[in-house]
Amino acid sequence: MTTTTFYDLGLPESLISVVDKLGFEHPTDIQTAAIPVLLEGRDVVGIAQTGTGKTAAFGLPLIARLDKNLAEVQALVLAPTRELALQTAAAMESFGADVIAVYGGSPYGPQLRALKEGTQVVVGTPGRVIDLIKKGALRLDHVHTFVLDEADEMLRMGFAEDVELIAADIPEHRLTALFSATMPRAIARVADTHLHNPVRLEVSVQSTTVDTIHQTYAVVSPHWRFEALSRVLAVREGGTIVFVRTRQNAEEISLDLAARGFKAAGISGDVPQRDRERLVERLRGGSLDVLVATDVAARGLDVERISLVVNYEPPRETEAYVHRVGRTGRAGRDGESLTFFTPRERHRLRQIENLTGTRMERAHIPSGADVARFIAQRKLSATGNGAIPFEEVLRDAITDAVHAGQGLEEIALRLLATSIGADAQGPAELTEDWWTPGDKKKRSGNKRDPRRDEDSSFHHRYRLEVGKRDGVSPGAIVGTITGEGNLRGSSVGKVHIFPSFSLVELSENLSSSQVKKIGRATIKGRKLRISVDQGAAPRNRGGRKFR
Repeated sequence: MTTTTFYDLGLPESLISVVDKLGFEHPTDIQTAAIPVLLEGRDVVGIAQTGTGKTAAFGLPLIARLDKNLAEVQALVLAPTRELALQTAAAMESFGADVIAVYGGSPYGPQLRALKEGTQVVVGTPGRVIDLIKKGALRLDHVHTFVLDEADEMLRMGFAEDVELIAADIPEHRLTALFSATMPRAIARVADTHLHNPVRLEVSVQSTTVDTIHQTYAVVSPHWRFEALSRVLAVREGGTIVFVRTRQNAEEISLDLAARGFKAAGISGDVPQRDRERLVERLRGGSLDVLVATDVAARGLDVERISLVVNYEPPRETEAYVHRVGRTGRAGRDGESLTFFTPRERHRLRQIENLTGTRMERAHIPSGADVARFIAQRKLSATGNGAIPFEEVLRDAITDAVHAGQGLEEIALRLLATSIGADAQGPAELTEDWWTPGDKKKRSGNKRDPRRDEDSSFHHRYRLEVGKRDGVSPGAIVGTITGEGNLRGSSVGKVHIFPSFSLVELSENLSSSQVKKIGRATIKGRKLRISVDQGAAPRNRGGRKFR
């Protein structure tokens, strides 16, 4: 069986030379399929996941079609995000194109000057492209190649109308290529509207996403999601992206991870472009290990250090799962993904498995003991044989402790425990079983208002003498109560945090010994002093529900 090379695809010698210098040996499946068709001038619909070489698949034929003597914009590539636009422009530049990237979140000045100086290829986000067209800075009269990259994500982000406006401004006689990780009906409609008799090229999911990514999942109650995430990250090395649905969660979870000692930061669509680029460089360089991101913010990221993608919660739209996990396992590298589901989200697991065509493996979430063991071994292996700072003073302190009756082994254990600083909360086993309809029948013995079924089992409300002014979080409260009271996470309902106190709803009444033990526990240096709440239900008191 012969192996296809770039020489076989019909590229001009100048581009073959570029490909050789870049170290490309053999084209990927999507490149083998798309390059000859685009060189023939045929419209293309390409279905392929991220990390499969799509940029070269459309970029090389695009450059081959440029008139080097014409100092006008001849090709336009639309991308859903700034990161992807920058990444695509950088790749096109490495292929030898005269290209600029235009995107929102950055000053107009440099982009206007670059357009005025002249360029042949523009890569941009829809919003900024439209703005530049309206300003008269970007003229599309000479565009003969139009590319929609990651079109499904573009439409999901609400750019459908922008794409229509831009397409209407490009000459009708053009070459159009549409690339998408999935093919929902909306994308099919775009293809029918803007492409002329396109050739459909599809790279199977099995050869892109599945082979290089070990896809796993865990069934975890929302109360224990953060603890599960912390334990997973504590026993791993390398870069991780944690996907969340909202900007608020990106901020809160990244701050909570940083408080636990992780090199973590959050990124969302509201972060200025300069700061976003700085975060990506930190992740690439190793000064940042965990990036907590929304779907929009993480588009276009290609960092080799990313070995794990965590879906803190499954995406609202199943197709977005492919884009998320595509941040790892790129270009043939191995990667791993972990998705947290609640006990009631088994249908979401089935939807994802049907989309990817593969079964996800149930993951093991480390226990607190597993985390402590891992950190202890890492610290002990890193002690080395170098000089010990303040050795004499430390030896005197150990001698005093021994004279006071402590054994050397006990001293070593206490010092190691302090060094580890493990603050794992909750039970050893955080994962749960899937919820089944039978579970509902066991609990449905009365005729309660169905609008309150979610909270119907949490009859017992307790007051804690810690609140917002003490800097407490719902996770810390849940972790302390369940840890000290030996309760499961499913026993805890809503947590309401007020300025000077908090309320927590439980499904069971606490014994006097549990009340004493929890009451003596502290958060942020303050005792909980738990007691049965005697006030009205906090229906309209503005409390926070734990994410």
